[in-house]
Amino acid sequence: MPLGSTGTPSQAALLVAAGSALALAAAWYFQLVVGLAPCPLCLDQRIPYYVGVPLALLAFGAAQTGRTGTARALMGVLFLLMLANVGLASFHAGVEWRFWPGPTSCTGAPAATTGSILSAIKGAHVPRCDEAAWRLFGLSMAGWNALIAAALALCALAGATSRRKDA
Repeated sequence: MPLGSTGTPSQAALLVAAGSALALAAAWYFQLVVGLAPCPLCLDQRIPYYVGVPLALLAFGAAQTGRTGTARALMGVLFLLMLANVGLASFHAGVEWRFWPGPTSCTGAPAATTGSILSAIKGAHVPRCDEAAWRLFGLSMAGWNALIAAALALCALAGATSRRKDA
């Protein structure tokens, strides 16, 4: 829903809820069906969607019961949440393209330790944050996530600033 559209807060809330749920479904599909293990930054990018689905449904419920002020406030929170995810996903994509360094916990070699902790770390496989496991049209999953989160942020902003009331 573009800015300035004639959509209502409840329509925007449903779009954000559905888009967030689809983004999570795609992430889980790639993890469980395709077999691409998520790196720590990938897992962090799921958090706004986990929070966004119930928050958007609350905004939808508020709009449907005539509490448009509450619905708009919740949509404003969703806008900020999705905007933060745009930032995180863009950061992750930049790490993958080697524009800047990523967290040492998933981009470098593990720190040297002693004893059983070292053997446990050596046995664990943590996917690297600086290696894109999959690309489509040159964009990694982090890049696509940045675009999806940006679209959902715009939907949330449209719902937060809508002057139309739900019927």
